Amino acid sequence: MKKTIVFALIIITGLVLISCGKGNKQPAYNPSLDSLRFTGEIHLRNIKQLTFGGNNAEAYWSFDNKQLIFQSDWKKINPQGCDQIFIMNADGSLLPGGKRYRLVSTGKGRTTCSYFLKDGKKIIYASTHAASPDCPEAPMFVNGKYVWKIFPTYDIYIANPDGSEPKVLIGGDGYDAEATVSPDGKYIIFTSTRSGDLELWRYEIATGEYLQLTSELGYDGGGFFSNDSKKIVWRASRPKGEAAAQYKELLAQDLIEPKALNIYIADIDGKNVQQVTDLPGANWAPFFAPGDKKIIFSSNHHSLKEGGRLFDLFMVNLDGTGLEQITHSGTFDAFPMFSFDGKKLAFASNRRVDRKDSRETNIFVADWIENPEEVDLNFKTLNTRNKK
Repeated sequence: MKKTIVFALIIITGLVLISCGKGNKQPAYNPSLDSLRFTGEIHLRNIKQLTFGGNNAEAYWSFDNKQLIFQSDWKKINPQGCDQIFIMNADGSLLPGGKRYRLVSTGKGRTTCSYFLKDGKKIIYASTHAASPDCPEAPMFVNGKYVWKIFPTYDIYIANPDGSEPKVLIGGDGYDAEATVSPDGKYIIFTSTRSGDLELWRYEIATGEYLQLTSELGYDGGGFFSNDSKKIVWRASRPKGEAAAQYKELLAQDLIEPKALNIYIADIDGKNVQQVTDLPGANWAPFFAPGDKKIIFSSNHHSLKEGGRLFDLFMVNLDGTGLEQITHSGTFDAFPMFSFDGKKLAFASNRRVDRKDSRETNIFVADWIENPEEVDLNFKTLNTRNKK
């Protein structure tokens, strides 16, 4: 009997080894198939495009790394005109029911900044739909200045993953938006004008308690938690003198001019603030890299002499050293977020396979290569930029 059991275990072990070995081996990387990768992008492989028109941005991972929640004005899926919130599978496969994208906001008003809760049973996003079902206008330029509209009618909603039963989670007078969730599932960080300026606030999910995290004059927004949920990272402006007066004047009109932003980190209670970057231009959309020792962010500091319209992803150590350029598409690259297992990077870009100029912003997912190999260091783009 014992011999039979031992023999059976040997057979089972052999089958397990076969199923976990050569039978499931990942295919070797083929650079000739990586048509969306550009020369110099040594940390990115197998870049895959997930949306194909309009403006799609802020694609954030579910905690099980299987889905992305994002905002889109792409007419094919959203004829309403304003950004609405959608969910899609991160591998581009169809959702149950046969669709690739599922609308999970109300389809009314304007929405922004969505996120999954830790347990996957709820989503959150900001919306203006309670104030009006119409698509509110958002001026892009005021007195020759590029501006962002800070809608005071934004409230943060919580809903089921299919979008049903939306209700206000964080609301009141003024702007409440830009909410993200800590990996331990305890907190939400968001930006609000409830204290008179654009500040970071923390909301404790279990108790509903609020904590103001920033208090200096200037825009504090786009906050995210570190992977160990001990720190926060965000973008901030710190205007002085005439710039401060102009900031206040625009804020009174529910506007900001996002031209001078840098990256900051702090503990999750707002203490021990540290400025990470000290670069000209707009340095924004930060996110902690796996291991929490570096930050990836978007910046135009390197293109200011050409007008500052070129944004690339960069990575930097927490002390501001070791700045490294990650993307080299010659277009717009922003909104990076690592999957929670650290294996993939989601981001938004204007890049195209044919290398033609485009104003369409789409969502992409790439394998993250922490330690580039020779095939990465020697990668050459298959097509050159074609502006015709």
